[in-house]
Amino acid sequence: MAMHSLSPPHTFFSHFTTLSLINKTNLLQLHYHNHSRISIIISSKSNSNKISAIGNRVGVETETETAVVEIDKPQFQVSRGYPSPFGATAQEDGVNFAVYSLNAHSASLCLFTLSDFKNNKVTEYITLDPLVNKTGCVWHVFVKGDFKDMLYGYKFDGKFSPQQGHYYDSSRVLLDPYAKAVISRGEFGAVGLDGNCWPQMAGMVPFDHEEFDWEGDLPLKYPQKDLIIYEMHVRGFTKHESSKTEFPGTYLGVVEKLDHLKELGVNCIELMPCNEFNELEYYSYNAVQGDYRVNFWGYSTINYFSPMIRYSSAGTQNCGRDGINEIKFLIKEAHKRGIEVIMDVVFNHTAEGNEKGPIISFRGVDNSVYYMVAPKVFLNILILFQLFGWQF
Repeated sequence: MAMHSLSPPHTFFSHFTTLSLINKTNLLQLHYHNHSRISIIISSKSNSNKISAIGNRVGVETETETAVVEIDKPQFQVSRGYPSPFGATAQEDGVNFAVYSLNAHSASLCLFTLSDFKNNKVTEYITLDPLVNKTGCVWHVFVKGDFKDMLYGYKFDGKFSPQQGHYYDSSRVLLDPYAKAVISRGEFGAVGLDGNCWPQMAGMVPFDHEEFDWEGDLPLKYPQKDLIIYEMHVRGFTKHESSKTEFPGTYLGVVEKLDHLKELGVNCIELMPCNEFNELEYYSYNAVQGDYRVNFWGYSTINYFSPMIRYSSAGTQNCGRDGINEIKFLIKEAHKRGIEVIMDVVFNHTAEGNEKGPIISFRGVDNSVYYMVAPKVFLNILILFQLFGWQF
């Protein structure tokens, strides 16, 4: 929070003893101290400098006025950074960002406040100098600042040549392949007001003090021959009201059923995809069912290091941190009951699909590095097989 003061003698504000401060994200009280000065407490992360105030005084109807207030933008200190580890890594005095891209000519780190992200606005651009912020093929930067409720992504520029496997577009904000939480929609299957079905483009900036307490937990490492596996879909397992859980369709809902699984003799649960995916990937109207199709199963991964936040009880609250902690809590509680946990992960394709798919992360960062690109001669052979009806 930041304190800002106005000194407008004999203005609208001087008539009131109490005012309400309003902007898109705040509704706070400000108190009139004397007839010449008003002190306002506002969020330092708001970028709007126009704030409406509603004032009340005895015997007078509520009035509204707009004040122009200088509001501090988040302040960041930038230094060279380190090429490892990949992703955004919190340290005591800041965050290190590192991402691999062999073929990019330039790179920029994009930081967002939540409000700016919702308005498709980048709060802070940090251009990476290849002579300073690049080691080998790794782009990196260390940033000091207040990262509470901050998100990040990247912009890369380079050659756009699909024939050579390059899809660079400097106008796109791209998700870090090593992001630890992806911020998108908070409710499963909900389409945004703008109709956007692909909102996944920013990751959570971590804190240095948000370490989860595993209480010494370790994998159980049962011999494979001794496993009694229960395969489950996290959402489907407890979503129906018959499950009688407090948190249906979530990681916590599964925790509520662990004792039941233990009673059944289960000593291992296999969780179907829990990585961030886009359930609206195939969004279209289903005339037979009378509703819209969704990708229920999740076999189109967007990010391999981010848990599906719409399987958490809190959704996007706390920038996805609750989702991270809830799946960790599920694993820890399962281990306490002697139940091993296996993750079902698909590595042979992602949500970006083939060359006609969306550009979200890997393809825009460096398509020819993150994917196996078929040589042109191989593609021509496939075309011949199709034309002549040949078979392998």
